[in-house]
Amino acid sequence: MYLYLKALHIIFVVTWFAGLFYMPRLFIYNTEANDKPEAEKKVLQAQFTIMMKRLWYGITWPSAILTLILGIAVLVNLQWDKMIFQPEFRWLLIKLIFVVLLYIYHFTLHKILVQETRGIFKYSSQQLRIWNEAATVILIAVVMLVTVKQSISLVWGLVGLIVFIAILMAAINIYKKMRNK
Repeated sequence: MYLYLKALHIIFVVTWFAGLFYMPRLFIYNTEANDKPEAEKKVLQAQFTIMMKRLWYGITWPSAILTLILGIAVLVNLQWDKMIFQPEFRWLLIKLIFVVLLYIYHFTLHKILVQETRGIFKYSSQQLRIWNEAATVILIAVVMLVTVKQSISLVWGLVGLIVFIAILMAAINIYKKMRNK
């Protein structure tokens, strides 16, 4: 039973991330539609609103809920409460911290969705591009933790994550400069 729960958990993590990756892109497109002529803006934003709602409520939210339920089922099946504070399972504790951060990120996207569907645009497309990468950073951290577990030191793991974030920010700035030309 454990392996079926784990497989389903992974499947819903993937579908959840699909929504987390695409949703900010839709926010960016919706925000940039504000710069279009009024008739075009109206059509684009109506379409983006439909797309955002379908993705969010039809795929992303259900996947987040099922990921949580199945993740808890996997942990209970592993009797995680007996091992989480043991040194060889410290990676699991750190992973769970990143999972909490991912749910916080999820709720921030929900807040932006509600704002944008009401015509409130608090963030520039550049800010949304940067925010779009938060899920990528968390995904990399979690996959590295789950894959290499105790083989990676906390210090080198953090250094690697910081270097990756720096590279992402540089790439976003380079892309901005290229778009402005």
